[in-house]
Amino acid sequence: MTPEGTYVDGRQWRSIIAAAQAGDRRALDELVAGWLPLVYNIVGRALNGHADVDDVVQETMLRAVDNLGSLRDPDSFRSWLVAITMRQIRERSRRRTAEPLADGAGEQAADFAELTVLRLQLEGQRREVAEAVRWLDDEDRQLLSLWWLEVAGELTRRELAAAVGISRQHAAVRVQRMKQRLETARDIVRALDGHHPGAGNSPCPDLRLVTARWDGRPDSVWRKRVARHIRGCAYCSGAREAVVPAERLLVGIALVPLPVGFTLSLALGGKTAVAATSVGWSAKLLGLLTKPAVAVTAGATLAAGGLYVVTRTPDDPPPALAAPTAASTARPPSGRTGEPSASPSPSASPAPSPSPSKTRVQLYGTVVDAVDSAPAASALPAALPRRAEKGVTATGAPATGLTHRGETVTLSGQGYFRVRWQVLPQQRTGALLMPSWTGLSGKLFHVASGGGHRMDDVQSGSTDGTTWMGGPSVGYAVLPSGTQQMWQNEYFWIDGTVTLHQNEGPADYNLFVQTSTWDKVTEDVRTGPAQGVIRYGLVRDNGKDTAPVPQYLTRSTPADPATVSRRSQVAS
Repeated sequence: MTPEGTYVDGRQWRSIIAAAQAGDRRALDELVAGWLPLVYNIVGRALNGHADVDDVVQETMLRAVDNLGSLRDPDSFRSWLVAITMRQIRERSRRRTAEPLADGAGEQAADFAELTVLRLQLEGQRREVAEAVRWLDDEDRQLLSLWWLEVAGELTRRELAAAVGISRQHAAVRVQRMKQRLETARDIVRALDGHHPGAGNSPCPDLRLVTARWDGRPDSVWRKRVARHIRGCAYCSGAREAVVPAERLLVGIALVPLPVGFTLSLALGGKTAVAATSVGWSAKLLGLLTKPAVAVTAGATLAAGGLYVVTRTPDDPPPALAAPTAASTARPPSGRTGEPSASPSPSASPAPSPSPSKTRVQLYGTVVDAVDSAPAASALPAALPRRAEKGVTATGAPATGLTHRGETVTLSGQGYFRVRWQVLPQQRTGALLMPSWTGLSGKLFHVASGGGHRMDDVQSGSTDGTTWMGGPSVGYAVLPSGTQQMWQNEYFWIDGTVTLHQNEGPADYNLFVQTSTWDKVTEDVRTGPAQGVIRYGLVRDNGKDTAPVPQYLTRSTPADPATVSRRSQVAS
């Protein structure tokens, strides 16, 4: 994971995957150690910590190792691995149906909901979401194991649909139905805990009678009974309006770490060297896997016979190549009722962050890293300094705007331009992977914000607090931690060249780029509530070289633009 918690996918592992395919033992070691936690979390949540979890994880990684040579495109490694994981989960379900487990077999492993609560120290409604998983049927838990990671930025909707084997449209329907059942399960958890107004943490007296013969183990029969009681009980259903949508809560939940002592045998499942070589493995790699040896890497030990043993203790820092993750530090929109609350302290006006006290390169501009709050609706903006304008050209952008991941526009010249935001939570919610600016030559400043509203302002006529970032009925698009809340219109001034990248991931959004002028920017930010908008705009430019530069800006041209750091301190 990058320091800023930015989106990471299989493409960043291209060289490691290629080396592992060529027989490099160290590369294979890094690959397994890096992706094992993702597989463990998918399987753990899908099976809710059943005793079969370790076996399914082992079978998944064995098949991945066994068939890595057949993977033609390293960029698709994550999708490929997730699809293998889901096939193994479904195969386990079929075996379980054909061969029923003996009584008590399902209690041999720790409940994964409990592990999630304890290891990630979850509280409040985040804890309730984790515990609600116990009340879902197998099929819903399997889908939830993927949707949870989609919301957190670990997977895309395309990867979720491919792993389940359905279209994106069908996946949207399935996810919506699963979310509804998850909310019912959350109601059950809350009712059983007595967390509702006036309850004093005491369960409903009538509910105690309903559950008098319940043995404490969630199942479909008792889910229906308790849900039926809640629907007809004002005492138990009173807290429904205070419940925060699950996707807003899941965004901040990281991967559950592997348990200490977790073992993963990669001894090729008894395959002979000839059989294994037939699926693409070199004799050199097979020799490395089967000879007695010990190699310690990121949080795991590869021992004799290809056995992985997790040696990291709970207090150790996370390994450098821990499971790829995207938005474990993401925060929900500010100003909403309920949890979680934004961690950064808002300030009334943007304040530049100090540059490091010792640096060998001269920096221009600053980045506003303290997330600023919206100014009062009636607060007039400062005067916008006038910078030189010779004209800006925009090339490469589709006529419909930047609406898909990977689309770009290159801005060149000297003058102003506008980036207009459209966030579409009704299409996909979750972590919002911010656009990035690469290949900067010259200077670029973030000079003003306008459009009549910030994207987290409540929409006119809304009765449930729906903003342009989402609402209770559809869920929310959630910004990464430390990211400035965007306004509908964001204005920039450039003297040089830069490329803007659309990095769309879990949350759906569009960008529309248009050249502008000082006059147009001034008119926009000085249009206030009297003209039917929510608030005046905000001027960020101080007219000097210390004015703010955009977040996610770099002079380099990385292979994956989504990995650009949020903190953009750009050398002159």
